[in-house]
Amino acid sequence: MNDKVTPDFRLSCEFFAPRTQQGMQTLERVVKRLEELSPDFYSCTYGAGGSTRDGTHETISRLMGLGLQAAPHLSIGGDSKEVVCTLLDDYRTMGVRRIVALRGDLPSGIGTARFGHNAESLVAWIREHSGQHFALEVATYPETHPDAQSPADDIAFFQRKITAGASSAITQYFYNPHAYYDFAERCAKAGITIPLHVGIMPITNFEGIVRFSKNCGADIPRWLFKRLESLQDDHKGLRQFGVEVLTRLCEELISFGIPGLHFYTLNRWGATLAICKNLGLDQRDR
Repeated sequence: MNDKVTPDFRLSCEFFAPRTQQGMQTLERVVKRLEELSPDFYSCTYGAGGSTRDGTHETISRLMGLGLQAAPHLSIGGDSKEVVCTLLDDYRTMGVRRIVALRGDLPSGIGTARFGHNAESLVAWIREHSGQHFALEVATYPETHPDAQSPADDIAFFQRKITAGASSAITQYFYNPHAYYDFAERCAKAGITIPLHVGIMPITNFEGIVRFSKNCGADIPRWLFKRLESLQDDHKGLRQFGVEVLTRLCEELISFGIPGLHFYTLNRWGATLAICKNLGLDQRDR
């Protein structure tokens, strides 16, 4: 085991809801491989405007049925308060104890200013309806949310989510550890003390990671972009290089004292498992 990993270090993995039964069967095979790491929980995303609401619910049900800890994502992007409360009751009945609460993508044709609801609203709704039953994870952005007017404004909004009842945070992914160091320092100065778990996006495809990063505002440093670009036709070489880069990033962050890692797996196991084994996380005690 990595001697810099504390006993309470948290490891989690994120999936998206499969759209077919074959996809669900594939995901169950992925889970079987990732269980070598004994993650503390698995989460499942919630499509734009609630587009995967049923799929997310089914995925969480399947994971819970396998005896695993599962955390559904819940977004306010296209749902009424009544729909949110119904889902909360369903999840509580299933035995869910953790929710990832997000604003989500906005309804088509409605800008941020006109929408009126956000993740702060969702956290408040959950606490109002369910009290302290659920641990509430929220998103945060070391490199600043694309919609934020400034880094200071982004921190202020993060603080409001905490005031509304957030328990801990999962960061957007990044490839420069100094983004996290700077963010953690600014959070500390703002009096933010909840755990800031680091989101990790494995690199397995050049075009995919460039597209994801552009859409979510994550920076790919020039040196890394150029190396990936040169390897884009060498799929095996790119995956191996990606594992090496993410292993080094995680090693540095663990040495800094992060409370945990959250892997955006894209319903695959290979890169996540390789990185975690390199870090010795397959030997940690739960």
